[in-house]
Order: sequence, then structure tokens, then C-alpha cells
Amino acid sequence: MDQIKIGRFIAERRKANHLTQMQLAEKLGISDRAVSKWENGRSMPDSSIMPELCRLLGITVNDLFNGEVVVMENYNEKTEQLLIEIAREKEEADKRLLTMEIVIGVVSTVFLLAMLAVGAVFMLRYDLKWVFFLLSGIGLLQFLICMHIALRIEQVAGYYECQKCGHKHIPKYWSVTLAMHFGRTRYLKCPQCGKRSWNKKVLTK
Repeated sequence: MDQIKIGRFIAERRKANHLTQMQLAEKLGISDRAVSKWENGRSMPDSSIMPELCRLLGITVNDLFNGEVVVMENYNEKTEQLLIEIAREKEEADKRLLTMEIVIGVVSTVFLLAMLAVGAVFMLRYDLKWVFFLLSGIGLLQFLICMHIALRIEQVAGYYECQKCGHKHIPKYWSVTLAMHFGRTRYLKCPQCGKRSWNKKVLTK
């Protein structure tokens, strides 16, 4: 989606309806700074206020996402293009999330090992066992927190594909956490066919 184009469209429709940024913001229960960000293309309206925003501007949600009023003869084509664009953006966002998952895992593991090494030096050289246990505890705590974040990212980014029926789904967090796995391939129960198999992580549905 072209946020710059959408922002200009919002500004045009707001002015056409004789509304200032402040007036539009008040009607939506938000700050005028948020409206300014939309119109400058720096952010998009939250989905929760889109229906009311479109009502106030006299447009459809499809018009909003396209950044223009969509005429009926082009409606299906524009909707199809929009859905493809949304799917592409989700795929790119999921790729970034999965890359972040790897970074989090590597950094947290290195930090844990560093804490253990430093703690071991204090224990062996200075006989300060409490320092070893303190640093080990800090390292382990951050590792567990980071692993929770990484697993949450893996759960929601992309889909798991059932090897039995090909159904792609997003399992619950604890199903991902407790499942046997090789990398991002996990042994899960498919909600479609009800069978367990090695579900591979995929980005497209």
C-alpha cells in the first residue's frame, strides 16, 4: 500500500468535508497529531477506527486502502490488487520477524555464555561462588525471556503446513512451545485433519 497516496487522499477527503485535522480527530476520539501523521504518510489509521473514519470522509474502506475513490467497473480488479499487496506486505513483515527471531536467539545465547564464563572466572580465581550464581541467574533469566519472545514470534509469523493434508495454520503458543522440533519444523496436530505430522514453517497461505 502507498501510505503517501493514502495520506493525501485522507487530506483531500477531509477538506472536501470541511473538516480541520482537529475536528476530525475529535470526532474519532484521537489526537490531531495522529491525523497529521496519516496525511503525511508516516502511519496508517488503526483498524478499529477505519469504519468511522470512512463514514466521516464519505468513502469505503476499499477506497481508503487504494488512496482513491474506486469506480464500480474497476472495483473487483482494485480489490484483487489490494489483497495481493496486503499478502505481499504480510509476507515481508513475517520474513523480518523470523530474521529477528534468529538474532534474538543468537544474542541471548552469547550473553548467557558470557555470564557463565565471567562467573566461572570469579569463582575459580577469587573463590566468589555467589558472583557465579548471580551472573548465571541473570544470564539464564534473560535467556528464558528472550526464548519466550522468539517462540512467540515463530508462532505468529507465517504458517505451519500439515504434511498430511497441506492445511496451513497458526497453532497456539503452548502447542509450538511443547512440540518436538528440528529448527522451525515442529510435530503438531493439524486442526483440519486432526492428524499429527511434522509441520514445516511457510510464509504464504
